[in-house]
Amino acid sequence: MSINSVDAINALNHFSAESDNGIITVTIDQSSRKMNVIGDGFTDSFAVMTDNFINDASAKGLILTSGKETFVVGADIDQLANIKTAEQAFELVEDLKASLRKLEKSGKPVVAAMTGTALGGGLELALACHYRIAIDSPKTELGLPEVKLGLLPGGGGTQRLPRLVGIQSALELMTQGKELRPAAAKDMGLIDAVATDKADMFKQAKDWINANPSAQQPWDKKGFKIPGGDSKHPSIVPIFSIAPAMANQKSHGNYPAITHIMSCVFEGCLVDIDTGLELESRYFAACVLSAESRNMINTLWTQLNSIKKGQSRPDGFERYKTKKVGILGAGMMGAGIAYVTAKAGIDVVLLDTEMAGAEKGKSYSATILDKAISRKRSTEEKKQALLNRIKPTVFYEDLAECDLIIEAVFENREIKAKCTQQSEAVIPNTAVYASNTSTLPITGLAKASTRPNQFIGLHFFSPVDKMPLVEIIMGEQTDDATLAKAFDYVLQIGKTPIVVNDSRGFYTSRVFGTYVSEGVAMLGEGVHPRSIEVAGMKTGMPMPPLALQDEVSLSLALHVSEQQQLDMKAEGKPIAVRPSYEILKTLVKEHNREGKKNGKGFYEYADNGDKYLWPELMDLYPAKAEQPSQQDLIDRLMFIQANESAKCYQENVVRSVADTNIGSIFGWGFAPHQGGTLQFINAMGLEAFITRSRELVTQYGERFEPAQILLDMADKGEVFADD
Repeated sequence: MSINSVDAINALNHFSAESDNGIITVTIDQSSRKMNVIGDGFTDSFAVMTDNFINDASAKGLILTSGKETFVVGADIDQLANIKTAEQAFELVEDLKASLRKLEKSGKPVVAAMTGTALGGGLELALACHYRIAIDSPKTELGLPEVKLGLLPGGGGTQRLPRLVGIQSALELMTQGKELRPAAAKDMGLIDAVATDKADMFKQAKDWINANPSAQQPWDKKGFKIPGGDSKHPSIVPIFSIAPAMANQKSHGNYPAITHIMSCVFEGCLVDIDTGLELESRYFAACVLSAESRNMINTLWTQLNSIKKGQSRPDGFERYKTKKVGILGAGMMGAGIAYVTAKAGIDVVLLDTEMAGAEKGKSYSATILDKAISRKRSTEEKKQALLNRIKPTVFYEDLAECDLIIEAVFENREIKAKCTQQSEAVIPNTAVYASNTSTLPITGLAKASTRPNQFIGLHFFSPVDKMPLVEIIMGEQTDDATLAKAFDYVLQIGKTPIVVNDSRGFYTSRVFGTYVSEGVAMLGEGVHPRSIEVAGMKTGMPMPPLALQDEVSLSLALHVSEQQQLDMKAEGKPIAVRPSYEILKTLVKEHNREGKKNGKGFYEYADNGDKYLWPELMDLYPAKAEQPSQQDLIDRLMFIQANESAKCYQENVVRSVADTNIGSIFGWGFAPHQGGTLQFINAMGLEAFITRSRELVTQYGERFEPAQILLDMADKGEVFADD
């Protein structure tokens, strides 16, 4: 390749080039971003780069790589969010596809040398290359996760992937948004080789180019057949007969992108690839403009990023790096917190009343890591390094060097107060003290502290190693310096923080409780329990209300309710009792049905793992002859959560719209396709939400009365949005 051609590529935004005996290595490196994305300017530069490479007679091969630790992580979602018409969406992906198609039909070998993670459009770029190599690192992930934002792969993924790995494997990857490690991707045929490091990767790439001076994609060869058969093949036809029904059983029609992906693959695999690519672009445009995608992009991209960038973190404080954490209580929550903390490279002191309990808490980390090793996601060396960071103990003196304490003991004020006092006797004056309580007000717990300004709530969710959210609760005297340290710690361990002010149940527990309580209340009204559960699944929630109440525990819900009633009485406040209280009391006190933990709640739990609704439930709460419509049940379950969230926002329990929406999805699984509780109201329109709420008030009670903030905002024509 002539120096002028190299200079031409080097003059482009996002790209640099170098030549080695006719093999051109083009490095993608967007200087203004931490990771490469396909967005404004990228497609145009990529087109020019492609033409320069193809038109140079001395260029015998191309290696596409990245200057980042990752390869390319997908499309610029902000750009997609601003698309207004189907034509814009169609043209956006068609322009990139034209260059990719030109590159793969050039006759010259093209290798994708992936330095790290390649997702979405990044993997689609690699799929258009003739050979794909990835560095074998536990951090590297390969996949097409667009469905998680209500989208489908629009850069050729729905067409190239099934032609490469077969229809069934391709559908599983795309409809579930799966991400694979390099070894698994190679086994599937998604990539051709793995490398130990960059040097090995580039050597393999150049060796392959030298051994394959002319290259052609399988689907461009005469007589090509899709691995496993096309859409009409006898072994594939049953997949398309069953898959839509199975997908609907899981998604209940709430995620049209799943159906669009299936349609792309089914139709596209019956025609030539160029026709299939155009079909994909049209389905992509439909996804981009769907309400579900708009909701999910707004919340799970835009608002989530604003949280991670510190929207709720107080200004004026330097970023703090926690070095050592003391965890009080080595039960399920404490053990989980110890694991995620040690995983982040932070030393942990895990304290329990008995050494056996502390050791058992540490062993939880070993169990998780053994599973990771068996799946080739970790190593024995990394396991030992993590376990070495966890020190089990029964001595409070071992907390002396901790800069953060997290109390995770039983929900009992007296026990928690004793832990606070014993810890503060030995920890540094600068240390932050946090409680993992899910229900007890932080201000009250802080009364046991000699430094209430350094007392805060850190509410983790179970299982801690899987749940992404931590709810940070500010007590009345908690200062901003403490909040900043807590916020930084949550980010340090790879979790998503939301900040809320102190109140009974805080935000997540308070609103989550309305969902399960409403489902239980329906039972008491004579609604058939199966109808309740079907409605719950159709909302898009992860579990229906009765099953979810079993998981959480009926006895725990009853205990919390009774404790709150005692607290309100002691404070001289009117006692508010949810409609579900008497039912929980009856089942727990009279029938010893505590939930899944003792094998019997609203459901019966068989030894083989099966579960079914308790047959005698209908005897206690007979179903009425006239049943409400399913839409009524769905609306009740959704509106009760959204309205309670609006009340939390009105009362300044939650501080931002982003925290409210993200907290609802990550905290208790509020229907992701709705974009969160406040986005649910926005999407419906405040006037429509208020009108429907008042219909529910007439039919089902005052608890559906719309929050005052909704009335005020509707009068002003406002919507929920952060400044």
